[in-house]
Amino acid sequence: MAETAVRARRLRKAYGKHVAVDGLDLDIRRGEIFGILGPNGAGKSTTVEILEGHRCRDAGEVEVLGEDPGHASRHWKSRIGIVWQNEVVTGELSVAETIRHYARYFPNPRDPEEIIHLVGLDEKAHTRVTALSGGQRRRVDVAVGVIGRPELLFLDEPTTGFDPAARRQFWELIRSLAHDGTTIVLTSHYLDEVEALADRLAVVVKGKVVAEGNPATLGGRAGARATVHWRTPDGPRQYHTDTPTNVIRELATEFDGEVPELVVKRPTLEDIYLGLIKQLEETA
Repeated sequence: MAETAVRARRLRKAYGKHVAVDGLDLDIRRGEIFGILGPNGAGKSTTVEILEGHRCRDAGEVEVLGEDPGHASRHWKSRIGIVWQNEVVTGELSVAETIRHYARYFPNPRDPEEIIHLVGLDEKAHTRVTALSGGQRRRVDVAVGVIGRPELLFLDEPTTGFDPAARRQFWELIRSLAHDGTTIVLTSHYLDEVEALADRLAVVVKGKVVAEGNPATLGGRAGARATVHWRTPDGPRQYHTDTPTNVIRELATEFDGEVPELVVKRPTLEDIYLGLIKQLEETA
């Protein structure tokens, strides 16, 4: 069994009468990309802030990289990286000056020029951060989060404001970090992003983990029925089946060749996720 980077047991946090995290259990292995999904107000951000050492818990046990983040050492803080949901880098420095400045806080930082290239800001390296667009400032936040070669990296909605090309470039950066052994905790509303990157994920609802697994099997996805869509002279048709190949074979015989507008669709991660949320809301 792989060594655990994050372990939480019976984690609890309340704000007055509102319970944000309610007995949550979580295990994240070293070197994996772990996604955390959930609707707004589910307790995701509070959970991550506790794991980062930025929020105190009311109860439960937490161990992150071998230490309690609520009482972690300065050395422990140098081993983690954080990309916050909101922009945090401001000031009159240029992009290159900003990255070099933050690099000095870490004992073994990455090359600032390499990081600037990886986040797609080569042409803006000598531009002041305040003169950048919102999406470009977001890339600076990402650069600051990874400059210190973190063992554990927290990414909270990291690609907000990225164009499609920049998102794909960022995905390659995340994969390369994971390949080098960095553990990554990712929260994102882009389900395609989570599906593309995460080795495993957890769905959090009302402060509890309600489903956990890899994206391909979460919530019974691997065994879910396929839907075959096609068009007849009378209009569109669809059929739900466990054996789509047999249905297609029969349709090919019926149409004597190509089947008009034939599509075979299995549930996406988004379908499974929304189904879980709806089911839990209906039973609440």
